[in-house]
Amino acid sequence: MSNSLVFPLNFNGLLVHSDGRIVRSIPNDNIAAGTDTLTGVQSKDVVISHESNVFVRLYIPKTLIPTRKLPTLIYYHGGAFVTDSAASPTYHQTLNLITTESNVIVVSVNYRLAPEYPLPIAYEDSWEAITWVASHVGGNGPESWLNDHADLQNVFLGGDSAGANIAHNMAIRVGLNHEKVINIEGVVLLHPYFGGMDPIGAESKIYKRQKELIDMGWLVANPSGNGLDDPLFNPGMDPNSSAFGSSKILVCVAEKDPLRERGLSYKKVMETSGWKGKVELMESKGERHVFFLINPSCENSRSLRNRICNFINPIRSKA
Repeated sequence: MSNSLVFPLNFNGLLVHSDGRIVRSIPNDNIAAGTDTLTGVQSKDVVISHESNVFVRLYIPKTLIPTRKLPTLIYYHGGAFVTDSAASPTYHQTLNLITTESNVIVVSVNYRLAPEYPLPIAYEDSWEAITWVASHVGGNGPESWLNDHADLQNVFLGGDSAGANIAHNMAIRVGLNHEKVINIEGVVLLHPYFGGMDPIGAESKIYKRQKELIDMGWLVANPSGNGLDDPLFNPGMDPNSSAFGSSKILVCVAEKDPLRERGLSYKKVMETSGWKGKVELMESKGERHVFFLINPSCENSRSLRNRICNFINPIRSKA
């Protein structure tokens, strides 16, 4: 596929016309923060930039011990950079479960969406969220939930699909930052949204059409970038991969996901990049892309969340 787009085009519930008009077919059915009746987890929205109106949704477990601070997970939602939000019902439900099951503080980032706000705006918003969290390291930041309950020496980045792409690129940025912004213990990449010009594995036949759509989505989100082999989209083309700012990564893929090939390739890329950390891989058999958001109660979803818990809490999981 070339780096040019044919208009009008449809992608991921988005209709983009040649004159720039945008129509979203997916309704905005955001859910309010509050106390979750199933888990008892509390959540609230906090605006971190009054200039851009970027906000984060914070989650804290039902039971808190005043003398014990909890690991912190900065999470980026998916949606191919063009849909969804930190207030989407699917993310709200799943992050309530992750919060209670992993006993973590979650900071879910509502970055601005393309094509109205093309990349790299989502990356800049996501970095701003990291620096905002880091402002609480001394215990005197603007948000009491983080000051009182978050262990900011034990921070994880995570995300699914496009959010996993963001988490990877934020970890690179942390590693390249000469003034250490925050300590990243690990990174959780769920069904990461990566690509590249040349097809790999099943992309050349079984998932040929799906790859075309994935490629088109990247070009919609990043029209002024470096095409399909942009290092932001193709980690194999990134000379800075070895600077990845964490010592461990959990990569989760699904057997029937067209992005599975990229997830498997990512593991090899990182292991041969010169980076000194460790990549763990989990594959969910028989499942499709982001199935854990669609059916959080199924056995494979529970197994996935348990793996996340063990990754964040290795000592606790062995107890």
